Amino acid sequence: MRVDLFDFDLPEERIALRPAEPRDSAKMLVVRPGEGLEDRTVRELPSLLETGDVLVFNDTKVLPAQLKGIRRRGEAAAQIEATLHMRVAPDRWLAFMRPGKRIAAGDRIHFGHDANSCFLGQLDATVIEKGEAGEALLGFDLSGLFLDEALHAVGHIPLPPYIASKRDDDERDRSDYQTIYAREEGAVAAPTAGLHFTPELFAALDAKGVERRFVTLHVGAGTFLPVKVDDTADHKMHAEIGSVSPETAKALNAAKARGGRIIAVGTTSLRLLESAAREDGTLAGWSGPTDIFITPGYRFKAADMLMTNFHLPRSTLFMLVSAFCGLETMRAAYAHAIENRYRFYSYGDASLLFKQENDGRAPGIEQGIQ
Repeated sequence: MRVDLFDFDLPEERIALRPAEPRDSAKMLVVRPGEGLEDRTVRELPSLLETGDVLVFNDTKVLPAQLKGIRRRGEAAAQIEATLHMRVAPDRWLAFMRPGKRIAAGDRIHFGHDANSCFLGQLDATVIEKGEAGEALLGFDLSGLFLDEALHAVGHIPLPPYIASKRDDDERDRSDYQTIYAREEGAVAAPTAGLHFTPELFAALDAKGVERRFVTLHVGAGTFLPVKVDDTADHKMHAEIGSVSPETAKALNAAKARGGRIIAVGTTSLRLLESAAREDGTLAGWSGPTDIFITPGYRFKAADMLMTNFHLPRSTLFMLVSAFCGLETMRAAYAHAIENRYRFYSYGDASLLFKQENDGRAPGIEQGIQ
């Protein structure tokens, strides 16, 4: 499909720079394909679900994976920034480097330094390989938990570009940009739909008889990369590491068998469930990398509903929600959200999407829009 089908204009003032307080006071747009739109709040979620439904959360935990440092070659020095996006070994990460043209295989980079400061912390790395589009494989001098501790000492919370371009990260972001149930450290971006949940909301969901299950997908910085091609068929997704435990798979299968609905909290949970699902919609324990790219025409196998924030134009995530509800439905929903002053992106408001039933064809194909 043409990428420009997923474009829309978003006023700058609709981009949220801080989350709602309290988190569950955020607006929530309910989208039922063919039935119109409802303006609600996240706090009302229990009233929209039924006893026996299951919410599936991504329990990944964000690392301070934005690093600033100095590359030295003899007397020559250059400032370098790295955004780690996927761990491939206890001491090795794939990273997006800026500026990528200043690095080469074999370079040593001393993180915790900049041009105006002396040593701030011990975190040095070697460029093992230089890839395309500014990507590199970094081998750190530290490994495992020691590397993680060093990242916490010298790293910054990797705020999305649309926030980072407007303000620096601060201590508040270390809690704001983390879900209250984050457990498995390894993400460099938050599963932001989960940022809306509070202990009080969990208590209300428990009282309604809605179950909670957890999966893990370590979100990478690739989630923020723009789609630079003209056709979705030419776009390459960056892989992310995830897992669904056998126990969780069994519980979700049981819920479906008794008529409960599966509600993915966030596109990361949805992508992982779809990666793990069999053709008949049942799930099994699963782990590994996934680069699943969901566009209109995809047949969803596992999830019945999706709770998610509002996404960038021309992004893979807006393509995903358009596959879930229909492109025209989501274009109308986003127009409504912009007109009614919903707050967009990672720290913004939420939407609750009901799956569109379709025949597997991309919406618009029958009218010649491809």
